[in-house]
Amino acid sequence: MTNPASNDVILRPGTIDDVETIHGAILKLGTHIGAPEEIISTADDLRTWGFGAKPAFSTLIAEVDGEFAGLCLHFPIFSTWMGRPGVYVQDLYVEDRFRGRKVGERLLRRVAAECRRDGGVYLRLSVDTDNEGAKAFYERLGIAWSSYEQTQKIIGEAFFAFGDAPENGEQE
Repeated sequence: MTNPASNDVILRPGTIDDVETIHGAILKLGTHIGAPEEIISTADDLRTWGFGAKPAFSTLIAEVDGEFAGLCLHFPIFSTWMGRPGVYVQDLYVEDRFRGRKVGERLLRRVAAECRRDGGVYLRLSVDTDNEGAKAFYERLGIAWSSYEQTQKIIGEAFFAFGDAPENGEQE
């Protein structure tokens, strides 16, 4: 089988009709990095939060010959240090059979171009610490590891308790 040229890849915004495909890709991504149990979202969550009245994210879908090839799920962010907007890539996924065809690169470049068109000046993403292939891919594209930042997070019950606590940190 020959690889299609990069111009055979069609990029388009995701729609509500793509929700099952988007969720399926996220599940595959979780399995790929060895953490499928971490994915607790549902297709209905994506439908509600990505395609409702106030979308929390956008998606860009890649297709080859009408077949789903990959996706980039992203949302706007802002840097107070730069005083400018940017874009955060939450999930980048390419189907195994389409890897090596620049699908991921095309998705990222389109998202960056759209961000730049809207006044943005940077792209940020996180990489699973054990995903050496993804790290190498991003480095090849010039998306470098930040030696001065570390991602911190609080989730689930700990997050709820933290958010529900009085602001002065004392119990009411």
